[in-house]
Amino acid sequence: MGQACTAGSRIFVQEGIYEEFLTKFTAITKNFAAATGDPFGIGTQHGPQISQVQFDRVMSYIESGKQDGATVHTGGTRHGDKGYFIEPTIFTDVKPEMKIFQEEIFGPVGVVTKFKTEEEVIEAANNTTYGLGCHIFSQNISRALRVAHSLEAGSAWVNCAQSVDKAVPFGGYKQSGIGRELGEYALDK
Repeated sequence: MGQACTAGSRIFVQEGIYEEFLTKFTAITKNFAAATGDPFGIGTQHGPQISQVQFDRVMSYIESGKQDGATVHTGGTRHGDKGYFIEPTIFTDVKPEMKIFQEEIFGPVGVVTKFKTEEEVIEAANNTTYGLGCHIFSQNISRALRVAHSLEAGSAWVNCAQSVDKAVPFGGYKQSGIGRELGEYALDK
């Protein structure tokens, strides 16, 4: 994994589980960093960006986050000295007006933000000009579905991520794409 168009770069965590989530997410992120390398290599879990242009773009987001005052919790630098590898990066203490919160990064960067209420997280999640996809995880399925229907995103996954069916149309909201692909519906458009 080096980049994915629907990778969740904005991660909202309910305040009651924030510290526990951040501890576990950090451990997983560090495991990815330790398994960075040749995407065809056995045991590789994290590969490079696709080009120098994409590498530079992601690194510019990381620099923007640092300059805007976000905290680099882990990562935040190039991995090694060859290729387009970037350490998996977690930012905390991020403000909604920061570029790393507002834009789609398409790289190994996660912005972890805590929230209190369902209404607060819906407002924050929708406060962007993008809306390709979202992932909602909750023990309360009714709440998860309600939130999914309230978010301005082309695809919403509940208690899973990146699960795509070729029969279901895929596309985004707002500045995250025009039209749909996949599925019979996409052929008609």
